[in-house]
Amino acid sequence: MSQMPQQAAVSKCPSCEEPLEPGDRFCGACGYDLSVVPARPEDSPTLAVGGAVHAPDGLDWPVARDSDGHGRPAPVHAAAELPGTDSGGSPLPGLPGSPPAAPPSAPAGAPEAPASGVRLDRPDELDEYPLQAPDPRLTAEGDAAGRGTVPRPAGEPAPAGKVCVACRAGRVDDDGYCENCGHAQPRERDHMEQESGPVAAVSDRGLRHHRNEDAFSVGCTALPDGAPATVAIVCDGVSSATRPDDASLAASRVAGESLLAALPRGTHPQQAMHDAILAASHAVNALADEPATAREQAPHQNAPACTLVGAVVTAGLLVVGWVGDSRVYWVPADRATPPARLTEDDSWAAQMVAAGLMSEAEAYADERAHAITGWLGADAYELEPHTASFKPDRPGVVVVCTDGLWNYAESAQEMAEAVPLDAAVRPLHGARVLVGHALDGGGHDNVTVALLPFPAPPQGAGSA
Repeated sequence: MSQMPQQAAVSKCPSCEEPLEPGDRFCGACGYDLSVVPARPEDSPTLAVGGAVHAPDGLDWPVARDSDGHGRPAPVHAAAELPGTDSGGSPLPGLPGSPPAAPPSAPAGAPEAPASGVRLDRPDELDEYPLQAPDPRLTAEGDAAGRGTVPRPAGEPAPAGKVCVACRAGRVDDDGYCENCGHAQPRERDHMEQESGPVAAVSDRGLRHHRNEDAFSVGCTALPDGAPATVAIVCDGVSSATRPDDASLAASRVAGESLLAALPRGTHPQQAMHDAILAASHAVNALADEPATAREQAPHQNAPACTLVGAVVTAGLLVVGWVGDSRVYWVPADRATPPARLTEDDSWAAQMVAAGLMSEAEAYADERAHAITGWLGADAYELEPHTASFKPDRPGVVVVCTDGLWNYAESAQEMAEAVPLDAAVRPLHGARVLVGHALDGGGHDNVTVALLPFPAPPQGAGSA
């Protein structure tokens, strides 16, 4: 097996300063090639006025946010080359409607500055010097010479495609980068929130990862007798696999759709959960056969994979299902009553504890603790969906989450202390608080949590 190129030991991308993970070959935010980055000197280099940092060995360090994404620093422009106005508000030479004039100090025969596609070296100059779009056809108002346009006001929709949030002029391409200034755009999955009836979920990229590989699905429906039912599915992509974000998204959507279709037909919630996990498994398996995976995946890489955990709440019944190490917690409304964890991890640590070889504290302190033994994916072992049903005898809230949260509230008591007292009546607020708890704790992983209030059971119902 060929070895990967030696990576520079840097904690942040030299181009956009996005935090890096050990072994990253490319920056997840701007695509910068990290294999060509030499180690930075130990002292802090001085920033040159022109926008380049000259290292002792003569190499030019690209300045943050100025790279074109391919390791080349952005072109440098003097203020005289950029359109603006004088102190009286009159257009300076070079703006539409003003006579062309070369800068007085320009040497004879010097090439003229380009009329469009101007890039700025400093983001703080965005408001002072309007950027020009690379293609005047993208906006309705172009100058007579067709040289570009002044950026449209913030908030005004672009007639063709999305507008870059950085320069407010360039069109955003299908890969999420501005065609004008090259900035990576915020991704929809970096932070997601959804509320559906009494159930809500929040997912966040966290503070260390370049993308969010978690996904969720929430919804509410009615049983054949008209009784309400709420559903939550949470999936965590396996980072060592190919396309983990696609795997979690496919699994959560298919499992959620399966549950919302089966429950109104009268399928028992526990059977519906079992069938939903199988349907999610088939959806993830199918990703391994897609051309996108075939192009990206080398023979030594794993197929797309993720974990799954879910819950269904009906009148007097709570059903949970899972594969992997995401969890479900039960937190009663009466905090004097003990909370409980309702799932058992498919992990190395859980196996050691179950076999009596290690205590729980010893197992989870081991570096192998979070190695999972069950997942959804084409290269998974024989799939064994876990399901369980409970009949709580009091109201409370059900917490469905990935390890990005429970790493910071592992025991049931710790989770109960992190859940707001009003989570049952304000589930979206409660989910936001729990995500904030993980981010305050360090946010080392993607964080996803769904909250399902469990109503007061009917008279005569008891615990199962």
